[in-house]
Amino acid sequence: MKIKVISTIFISVFLLSFASDSLDPRYASFKYKDFETPQYCGTSCHIDFYQQWKQSMMSQAYVHHWDEIEYFELAVPHADLDPKVAEVKTGCNGCHAPMAYLAGNTPPPKPEANDRANEAVACDICHSIEGFEGDIPFNFNYIIKPGKTKFSTRGAGNSPNHNIKVNDLLKTGDFCGICHNEKSPFGIWVKSTHLEWKEGPYYKQGVHCQDCHMPKGKSRTAELGKVYDDSRQHLFHGAHDEGKIKGTIELRIHPDIRELEPGERVKFTIALYNAKTGHKFPSGSVEDRIVWMHVEATDSKGNKYHLPVDKKGFEGEEYTISSDVLAYQDMGIAKGIPNFKGVQRDDVPIGDRIFRMPYFDPQGRMTIQQWNTAKLGVDYRIGPKETKIEHCTFNLPDNLPPGKLKVTAVLNYQKLVKSVANFLNVPKDETEIVKVNEHSTEIIILQ
Repeated sequence: MKIKVISTIFISVFLLSFASDSLDPRYASFKYKDFETPQYCGTSCHIDFYQQWKQSMMSQAYVHHWDEIEYFELAVPHADLDPKVAEVKTGCNGCHAPMAYLAGNTPPPKPEANDRANEAVACDICHSIEGFEGDIPFNFNYIIKPGKTKFSTRGAGNSPNHNIKVNDLLKTGDFCGICHNEKSPFGIWVKSTHLEWKEGPYYKQGVHCQDCHMPKGKSRTAELGKVYDDSRQHLFHGAHDEGKIKGTIELRIHPDIRELEPGERVKFTIALYNAKTGHKFPSGSVEDRIVWMHVEATDSKGNKYHLPVDKKGFEGEEYTISSDVLAYQDMGIAKGIPNFKGVQRDDVPIGDRIFRMPYFDPQGRMTIQQWNTAKLGVDYRIGPKETKIEHCTFNLPDNLPPGKLKVTAVLNYQKLVKSVANFLNVPKDETEIVKVNEHSTEIIILQ
């Protein structure tokens, strides 16, 4: 990954402030009452935007079941045991529960307490951000000024409840990068969605994050306001939205020969093209996500055959082909399990191609704990407008019946590796398989 060089001094100072609340002047410098509630914004004025926000992950950044489990069962106990990662106990909230962080209420009460931390990334957080510190937005380095003036992308003057000031930052991907770029306590880019976009083709074309995740539509921005043709919808649909995931990658499969006899060999080529995302796929919480290609043949009598992917031989490829190995042993630290052997690394059919970038802990073990990431492995995700070419070679069984042999390639997506979810009792909806895309081809088996 090519990443723009930043001032070493800035990174050191900022990460130090991230690690120590007392060095961040924003921490505990506000009160909850300094921020309007989302309900206040959405009751009579911004009704549509409020209802859209309520259905988005922005409103669930603190209460979402997997985030709650990850924070309270892994991050907090790990932070209490290891000074190197102690910062995450407070720092996670800078993005997931920013009002709690700014009010000094960390760790916040659990969601069942119904604290204002539950408001997560609320209206008044984004519309109070004036800028960010340094050259690159990351690790919640926002400059925030709650109050009577709300920052927006259009309009000026006053509304019935607040002043409006145009802030061009809100129109750009840099605004999103404040929380969608993250460095671990070890200085590793564990989230780099904004940086991926900035290095890709869409940035050069002037296409920003908001163009896909806050699409324009004809509507009012406020109930008493005028109708605009290009109002930004507050949908924020992404990695948790099935409609956004489906069709992200186009794929096609074809054989090198169409008619064969049993016992012969056929080679299938699969082209996978990233047609939709302005960043890599998957992105964001890459340590959690698993995207894999499964290829299966069905003969004329309905018998099925799994086709493992052909190896390419690049360094680190072993992490991109599913196998029967254990990983994520560092979960044992927080769970108090000495010599924890781990859980299945992939938990998908052995031999399938996985499009991922592995994260490694200080001991060199694969981890799903981004705060404990000391190194990154091979980046075998699919970049924007990139095409990956895969092959599957099938030695036809001698007893294969004559007729059509249908071969289907399917690309699947899960938000969280199933074995991890099972170990931590994460609700099943986090491991539901979303079919990103599929395509089939046929060959004829001769007598």
